[in-house]
Amino acid sequence: DVQLQASGGGLVQAGGSLRLSCATSGFSFDDYIIGWFRQRPGQEREGVSGISSEDGITNYADSVKGRFTISRDNSRRTMYLQMNSLRPEDTAVYYCNARVYSSPYSSQEYWGQGTLVTVSS
Repeated sequence: DVQLQASGGGLVQAGGSLRLSCATSGFSFDDYIIGWFRQRPGQEREGVSGISSEDGITNYADSVKGRFTISRDNSRRTMYLQMNSLRPEDTAVYYCNARVYSSPYSSQEYWGQGTLVTVSS
């Protein structure tokens, strides 16, 4: 079975830090693009950050650039999101995602269950 288990969420004051983890199993983690998404209250899910499978190229939403860092440990089949200088607007449920493209128009992806991050002002 494919599993993505996100953890590390919680309540933190503005300016604080959290580190999210997503442990995976059941698929070839090395081959997958991995990323973090979030869904803020009353809003649609949005991409936060991603990292490629082969060369480790990262990308970030403008709202988190310079504050969040994504990483992956292929040996542990785990992805991370280090979140610093947290703001109340970062409050959201954070989801980990793994995706692989079989063609330019076809992909397979998996989602974790989400972990809640609450940033108090």
